Amino acid sequence: MIDPAAVARRAREVTDAVKAAELEDFYRDLHRHPELAFQEHRTAGRLAARLDAAGYAVTEGVAGTGVVGVLANGDGPVVWLRGDMDALPVREATGLPYASTVDGVMHACGHDLHVTWLAGAAEALAAARATWSGTLVVIGQPAEESGGGAGAMVADGLHERFPHPDVLFGQHVAPGPAGFYPHTPGLTMSAADDIDVVVRGVGGHGSRPESTVDPVVTAAYIVTRLQTVVAREVAAKDSAVLTVGQFHAGTKHNIIPDEARLALNLRTQNPVVRERVLTAVRRIVEGECAAAGCPLPPELTVHQGYPNTVNDAALDGEIASVHRALFGEHTVFDFGPAMGSEDFSLLAPQGVPYDYWYVTSTPAPVWEAAPGEDLAEKFGNVPGNHSPLFAPDPAVLLPGVQTLVAAALTRLAT
Repeated sequence: MIDPAAVARRAREVTDAVKAAELEDFYRDLHRHPELAFQEHRTAGRLAARLDAAGYAVTEGVAGTGVVGVLANGDGPVVWLRGDMDALPVREATGLPYASTVDGVMHACGHDLHVTWLAGAAEALAAARATWSGTLVVIGQPAEESGGGAGAMVADGLHERFPHPDVLFGQHVAPGPAGFYPHTPGLTMSAADDIDVVVRGVGGHGSRPESTVDPVVTAAYIVTRLQTVVAREVAAKDSAVLTVGQFHAGTKHNIIPDEARLALNLRTQNPVVRERVLTAVRRIVEGECAAAGCPLPPELTVHQGYPNTVNDAALDGEIASVHRALFGEHTVFDFGPAMGSEDFSLLAPQGVPYDYWYVTSTPAPVWEAAPGEDLAEKFGNVPGNHSPLFAPDPAVLLPGVQTLVAAALTRLAT
């Protein structure tokens, strides 16, 4: 069994020399230069350069832009630390002095923080390698937002080309008053599927709708009917979210098109519920098209994206206890499974335990100004991940390094 207080003390010692100002300079630079999925060349290069300077054997170009650094330091466990690198197609509206310089692209999910935490933890542990033994593997993952990055790294030989892990750790920045480190044992993030629907109609002139089969009207009925799936076909004790994210049809005011396209996103926490919802979606799409007299059956394609993220409960309990010892008993709590999704778990080889937690980051003035009488109300009124206003407090930079260092030290031999 680990001694949480002892591990926390070592984590403080290991990170004592970390320069917060230098971390912030690195973070701001990454924030100014966001890159979309599988385009993270500059970001990957900056991470690789720091790992190389710290003494890691660095491999670039894994799955295109992925980075893997290996620090072999004698006998002992193999610990993997992961940070994702990609940004989002969001136009930044924060007004920060270090706002994105790339029009329409922004680190709106905090992956610039993740890379900074990863680099800081890797450097701190490398500088302190006289105090531990084992192997540390640091992974800069591309394309988490597109859902393909982790799988692409595995397909490119991540599990075969690098030391087999005994444990995998990761973390994510989140809204909430800065200074908390939520942990959830077991199921912590949901599965996600993308669904594409094509409704086939008969096009024609807007003045003669009777000669057409209007796919816009049919698709509108589908959108409306889909709103009943979660409300009426999923038990109250279960969780599911079904979103219509895109509706595309037509080219001109007076032309009835011959097809309409919908893009759906499904989040579930139970495979039985997932199948029930997918069955309902198929039934509704096919039924509405039949009712409208569409000349061809609809096309429905399900793209399985993220799996459920299920923390090893015992491992999560250990890491949570260390984080409590590091930051205070009140700073760690369990807010239960989130409907958000991740591909993090795909990096873990079969049977390897992993733990994934959060670092809250809303600046105090923003949190205090948010409407609401309690935490839940305020949480819904501060900019969250994927918002053009998402602006984490740089004060979480050093704590985010310490959380990763502390987790690694629970396994690396002393």
